Amino acid sequence: MTKRLWALVALLAGNLATGGAFADDTGFASSHDLRKEGGKTCMANHAHHGMGDGATKDSARAAAIRSWAEFTSWEYGSDWARWGRSASQSTRYIKAEKGWTANVESRPCR
Repeated sequence: MTKRLWALVALLAGNLATGGAFADDTGFASSHDLRKEGGKTCMANHAHHGMGDGATKDSARAAAIRSWAEFTSWEYGSDWARWGRSASQSTRYIKAEKGWTANVESRPCR
């Protein structure tokens, strides 16, 4: 096996042995400090960002949340990509020429 394949096998074996990976969890979340918050496991000091445009503030925010969730899912798995479970949520709006731009930020939780 190649070094890369051995590294992947070791990562997966470690996650299975320690219960570190869920059904759709890449295992990479463990590279950040994690803490328990209200029955959830959250990244202690690592936030993700998303940006979206829309005709209204609501549609821009929905697009930004989709952006946040898609990137978070890609990096850590869908277990971490639920905006409603995330912590320290914030939204900022910028009036654009045609509508709005929303920027969201929050710490992923599972």
